[in-house]
Amino acid sequence: MKVYLAGPITGQTYGGSTGWRDEVKTILENRGIRAYSPMRGKAYLSAEEKMADTYTDKTMSSINGINVRDYNDVKTSDAVLVNLLPSGNRVSIGTVMEIAWARMAQIPVVIVMNEDNVHNHGMLIYGNIVVPTIEQGVEAVSQILLP
Repeated sequence: MKVYLAGPITGQTYGGSTGWRDEVKTILENRGIRAYSPMRGKAYLSAEEKMADTYTDKTMSSINGINVRDYNDVKTSDAVLVNLLPSGNRVSIGTVMEIAWARMAQIPVVIVMNEDNVHNHGMLIYGNIVVPTIEQGVEAVSQILLP
């Protein structure tokens, strides 16, 4: 089983983009569920103070590299766990696309966000599970995928 870990990257620190994903990956993999991060293989960005939306000089961080790999990750996943808690007041366009790709492919989506989140919109929450904490998100994904 495979879960894609979606969430804001642009404007985040490298640690902010990878920290929660690494923690969730460890928990899920201990339960027999593989977790895929859009930040895997991108340690070369660790010195960035704020992640840009694209890096034209890095193949897998270029707009085409990001879209090709992330789309493939979503469409080949058994579920998508979306963490929108770090979004602040900025809409994460890439994350919104990943939610749409998953819905199109009828892949279950679990969204973690608070009630006043900028992403709290009917088009994003319709047909998806919405919970307020990462822990609840991990539990929901586990209950969807595990016997």
